[in-house]
Amino acid sequence: QVQLVESGGGLVQPGGSLRLSCAASGSIFNLNAMGWYRQAPGKQRELVAAITSGGSTNYADSVKGRFTISRDSAKNTVYLQMNSLKPEDTAVYYCNARRVDWSRYDYWGQGTQVTVSS
Repeated sequence: QVQLVESGGGLVQPGGSLRLSCAASGSIFNLNAMGWYRQAPGKQRELVAAITSGGSTNYADSVKGRFTISRDSAKNTVYLQMNSLKPEDTAVYYCNARRVDWSRYDYWGQGTQVTVSS
């Protein structure tokens, strides 16, 4: 019912910036939150940032102060502005959309590769 398409990943040098975009389509009217997860080689998938329908945000400690999540409701799009990138930020970044009613259901994008390297 919900499709998520990420864009904006790529190769960047340490200290550089990237902005990821996630466009949602389909049955999007009852989504409670959207956010970004990432998975680095050999590591578990972790929450990077999330924003609820009410506008509250949540960040991983490792990115707080460097990353900012925002949304454009008119475009049904969520953004992740990533500044001061570090090599340890290298991962596949996945867009997430969450619906909560009597249970929780998560929708996932295909992922976009972010590589931070000199």
